[in-house]
Amino acid sequence: MTPESTPDPESGCPRHELLYGPGFAADPAAAYRRMRQAGPTAPVELSPGVRATLVTGYDAALHVLRSPEKFSKDSRRWRDMADGTVPADSPVAPMMAYRPNALLTDGPEHRRLREAITDSLGGVEPSALRGYVGQSADTLIDRIALDGEADLLGAYARPLPLLVLNQLFGCPPEYGDRLVEGMAGIFELVDAEKANELLTRTVGDLIALKRETPGKDVTSRLIAHPARLTDEELVHTLVLLMGAGTEPEQNLIANSLRLLLSDDRFAGSLSGGSLPVEDALDEVLWTDPPMANYGVHFPVHDVVYEGTLLKEGHPVVISFAAANTDPALVVDQRTGNRAHLAWSAGPHSCPAQGAARLIAAVAIEKLLDRLPDMELAVPVGDLEWRQGPFHRALAALPVRFQPVAVTRSEEDERPAGDGGSTGPGRHASAPPGGRRSAPVATAPKSRWARLLAWWWGE
Repeated sequence: MTPESTPDPESGCPRHELLYGPGFAADPAAAYRRMRQAGPTAPVELSPGVRATLVTGYDAALHVLRSPEKFSKDSRRWRDMADGTVPADSPVAPMMAYRPNALLTDGPEHRRLREAITDSLGGVEPSALRGYVGQSADTLIDRIALDGEADLLGAYARPLPLLVLNQLFGCPPEYGDRLVEGMAGIFELVDAEKANELLTRTVGDLIALKRETPGKDVTSRLIAHPARLTDEELVHTLVLLMGAGTEPEQNLIANSLRLLLSDDRFAGSLSGGSLPVEDALDEVLWTDPPMANYGVHFPVHDVVYEGTLLKEGHPVVISFAAANTDPALVVDQRTGNRAHLAWSAGPHSCPAQGAARLIAAVAIEKLLDRLPDMELAVPVGDLEWRQGPFHRALAALPVRFQPVAVTRSEEDERPAGDGGSTGPGRHASAPPGGRRSAPVATAPKSRWARLLAWWWGE
């Protein structure tokens, strides 16, 4: 990409593809195919009146993500927002407008804020995180085990990340509903301004609480970090971390469960010694990443890429989903291949991708272990997707299964402790190389039951 002075090509460009509405939500891949006809970038509308350029090519996406000298993350450069073309109360503003956090800053300021994040998250031991996920999963599974049916999105994938984050961030449970409501409103563009206010207020309350009573949690470590984040930076850093840890995480869990329950490539055969949950995560991160379109950048000057003008201050949005499925990208095998862009790339790549993957893997394994004959309650083609330009998110994931009695073992009765031991009345996570306690119920040997028997060496 090189800066050039060329006529504005808008008059001859294709129509702006809409990234909102039920049509796009139902089949975004069709929209990406249409857009690729214009090349590796295409004009889009994120919400009514909010225009951007979507990057659909893998190489083009990498170039933007890895060229901070040409493409800034600082949305104060967004010309349409600055001149009022996009109003401050636009439904996409909470996801795109400037916040003083690591995602929306460049250079030394970005490095300072990112270091505070990586250091604070680095204090979380993987074994403790695994234990938090196992505890939270068992709590939620206990609530549905006897029912024989459930919406895994509402009853499991959505609340589980929040339960984990409550522990990691030292967040009182009563804040949970407020956080979920705020995050959902922002991502779905439903009264996004009100949702943003609720989220910001809740995070501010958490900071005040942790200043008064600090603990061994991420929030307290951020407050005490040598980077000396201001109160405003603390609020928006926590909004960023909680946003990244809830909505995208629930989508990764739900999208992977959908694949595991519907695609025989992952659940239909026990041969080959594969690890089906990890395989499913790789497949989803390539083809249905939980953040499908984001990574918003702003050219610092006019740039021409393959004949298309990317104007200074005009939003350039990375389609991680389209880039990952770019026909020009030759991917012989997705299993174990981490070259996808689901975690972004370059200086703004996700600093918590290892933790995010661990949470999803443990959550899925725990669920399939305890409800081994689970199956979709509707044909996979009947599942509905939530609207919104940024995420790839199911509206519900209804399943049915053989009701299973909640069991307790001696290990379950041990008191909870740091590092993830389970509390009373909960199933313990399996130790390394060990086996989980089996539910007290007999069910037909489904494909998942056979798979789990193979997995545990039975």
